[in-house]
Amino acid sequence: MGNLLLGRRLATEEAPHQTISKTIGLAVFASDALSSVAYATQEILIILSAAGAAYFGLSIPIAIIIIGLLVVLTISYRQTIYAYPGGGGAYIVARDNLGDGPALTAGAALLTDYILTVSVSISSGVAQIASAFPAVFPYRVELALALIALITIVNLRGVKESGTVFAVPTYFFVVSMLSMLAFGFWQQSTGSLGTVASTEVFEQTTQTLTVFLLLKAFASGCTALTGVEAISNGIMAFKEPRSRNAAQTLMVMSALLGVMFIGITVLANHIQVVAGEGMQETVISQIARTLYGTS
Repeated sequence: MGNLLLGRRLATEEAPHQTISKTIGLAVFASDALSSVAYATQEILIILSAAGAAYFGLSIPIAIIIIGLLVVLTISYRQTIYAYPGGGGAYIVARDNLGDGPALTAGAALLTDYILTVSVSISSGVAQIASAFPAVFPYRVELALALIALITIVNLRGVKESGTVFAVPTYFFVVSMLSMLAFGFWQQSTGSLGTVASTEVFEQTTQTLTVFLLLKAFASGCTALTGVEAISNGIMAFKEPRSRNAAQTLMVMSALLGVMFIGITVLANHIQVVAGEGMQETVISQIARTLYGTS
């Protein structure tokens, strides 16, 4: 049963041959970061909704600042990839340059981040499914647990096999998002872009717009940066030349992430999405429904 679920056990000498291409590497290591665009914009809008929908336009400059931070992180991790060709995440870099204390802090933060990434990404994925198929809404917890079990089993089969499995949904997601954005901006350029027709309207505000609220919106939007470090941790999984392949994969991932994030944020403002705590329909679902209709 174990071999059936997890695959054949590999001998130690076989490990060096379990390498992956840049195409598969993007699916394995970038799926975390790329999937975050599905909920990063929504998290910004939810925070801004406390001050009122009139301030949703501030999500665009917030997104631009976050993309600026993404550029800094990308440059930093690209340098790390070449400086630590054996794999160099926050823990190793902090240990070598700052000592054990900062390294342990970085390691603990990463472990916490990985746990939260699973919970948030799965929750977001289930929310997207429930938005498309409302009948699933009462079974969100069961569906989330089933997906976690599935992803766990696939990952335990190893990087090479999991990469092949994850490549299909990852590239399907990227192509779908880019196609939706292209179609949305084409509609805007032709004047045919509609606005969201939602029954979920949040008119009441709970607080005024303050610097602290903007900082909270920025912090929530930084979920878009989740997983940027993954490639620098997995350099040894790439084919030779490992550092160059990993660095190129990092650049492609960051470019896709930046384009999709700012595209979703701008388009969400143009179609006047509705966002707030407790809403059943996600921002991505509202955009897709407005562009493609419900038939």
